[in-house]
Amino acid sequence: MTEPALLLERDGHVVTLTMNRPEVKNAINMEMLCRLADAWDMIDADADVRCAILTGANGNFSSGADLDKLVTRSMAGLPPEDEFEERIRADYTIIFNGLLRNSQLKKPLIAAIEGYCVAGGTEILQGTDIRVAGESAMFGVTEAKWSLYPQGGSVIRLRRQIPYTKAMEMLLTADMYPAEEALSFGLIGRVVPDGQALASAKEIAATVAANGPVAVQKIKEAVIATECLPEKDALAVDFQIGQQVYQTEDSREGPKAFKEKRTPVYKGR
Repeated sequence: MTEPALLLERDGHVVTLTMNRPEVKNAINMEMLCRLADAWDMIDADADVRCAILTGANGNFSSGADLDKLVTRSMAGLPPEDEFEERIRADYTIIFNGLLRNSQLKKPLIAAIEGYCVAGGTEILQGTDIRVAGESAMFGVTEAKWSLYPQGGSVIRLRRQIPYTKAMEMLLTADMYPAEEALSFGLIGRVVPDGQALASAKEIAATVAANGPVAVQKIKEAVIATECLPEKDALAVDFQIGQQVYQTEDSREGPKAFKEKRTPVYKGR
């Protein structure tokens, strides 16, 4: 029996998702999209999960969409070949949910990137919060090269996450960029030796998961909610969200633990 296209591992409060089609550099097919969409729902719904990691199997993050599975078959009108294709034919929003286009996780999401992270790989990357890459990793939004449109959200998100002129260069040239250059213009946050991205991501995830989970989630909520608001309006939303943290048990536990010189015991409420 073949392994699923997405592997899930749980370690305490941290869930690691591994895109698992190494024979095609973890190209995204319908099974992977369905499993990703389901995993995001699970992570947000499970109060015990405080942080998630997304990575790829066997030295690559993702080479993007499996064009034969996602485009060619649908355009040719071929019948669904499995339950995952049936699900997506019945509800195409699963594609965008899987790619984190329509929404973002409530919980922090860390990307651990090795090797190829191009096209749909770079698109889903933009739905993550913290990004660690091996030094040989390569990035690019390459859809235009094949006369395709990057429908994972890059046209909107990329120009908001990196400088405008660099975003336009990436989108219009469809070129690929090494990790150090991607770091220089802010697409990723850290570069580590090859093979160490996941270990580094797990260290970061452990740090995040040890913090107050309500505070962490509300900080992310406020960042997303205020992204395009004028400062006055954004500060009003920020204050409202921040006040919710101070109504929790954890907001009393943190200062108490600090005073008693011990590790806080957070309950997420």
